[in-house]
Amino acid sequence: MEKEAITVIGAGSWGTALSCALARNGHTVHLWGRDHQHMKQLKQSQCNEKHLPGLKLADNINCHEHLAEAVEASGALVIAVPSHAFASSLRAVKSHITHYTDIISASKGVSDESLFLDQVCANVLSTEQPFAVISGPSFAKEVAQGLPTAITIASSDKDHAARWVERFHQDNFRTYTNHDVIGTQIGGTVKNVMAIAAGIASGLGYGANAQAALITRALAEIMRFGLALGAKAETLMGLTGLGDLVLTCSDNQSRNRRFGLALGQGKTPEQAEKVIAQAVEGYHNARQVYQLASKLDIDTPIINQVYRVLYENLPIQQAVQELFARAPKSE
Repeated sequence: MEKEAITVIGAGSWGTALSCALARNGHTVHLWGRDHQHMKQLKQSQCNEKHLPGLKLADNINCHEHLAEAVEASGALVIAVPSHAFASSLRAVKSHITHYTDIISASKGVSDESLFLDQVCANVLSTEQPFAVISGPSFAKEVAQGLPTAITIASSDKDHAARWVERFHQDNFRTYTNHDVIGTQIGGTVKNVMAIAAGIASGLGYGANAQAALITRALAEIMRFGLALGAKAETLMGLTGLGDLVLTCSDNQSRNRRFGLALGQGKTPEQAEKVIAQAVEGYHNARQVYQLASKLDIDTPIINQVYRVLYENLPIQQAVQELFARAPKSE
């Protein structure tokens, strides 16, 4: 495998973890984040104590304070920022890339205009810009530590997907290809909203029965939502759908689950977000997912209740009661 220079935009936990994975594969990584002081500290210490404490960055990860310097150092770009910052990140790099720059999105979510991120890329850059998505059940800390992980890389261009697979694939980081770009993004987006629901259930003191039921019914909603938007069923049943859903709903490494846990314990959304102290994608994307489902008349009762709790001040106990009070029906 030819070693390359690869730029990672976003120096949070996920961007740093992917930098570690690429560096282990022998690539020279150029890491940039928007917090100038944070990048200055990273450059000096080679430790991201803010997001991944105790982890020493490899020598082939170069931390940059200046965006242009980082982007122009390579022809391949990983964008690992919160979804609401995805469009602004593309606009920021636009003058520093070419039409041939390989871009892969490691963000999970939709834009404030309810656009999926491949659509955002086409609007901001070009429909011809090489674009892929990386997604799957993968906590940043475990990826950074080199623990076994399997993910999916999706692109409508099989050669583009194959290039990114070659860049990432290694021992303990298995990569699968997929050409269902929309389905890959849907799984990674909607599971965050479901993880908030799972956290709420735990915060209320509900047991394993409720968790199993919630995850199962959440998958049914993701399937309905995804198929209505043109996703493939096998994608939604794979790593980026079912796999990511189970991981995010069942482990407290998930920010979205911890956010829901805080809600279930009586905190407001604003208080819960402060407890997490990092971007909570499910909180920011619940509105867009709810609006898309409503527009397409998709039956999504869990999504609906999470949205009402977050944005309409619906009491959590009432939200749960209304879910269980729904009329009996065939599974």
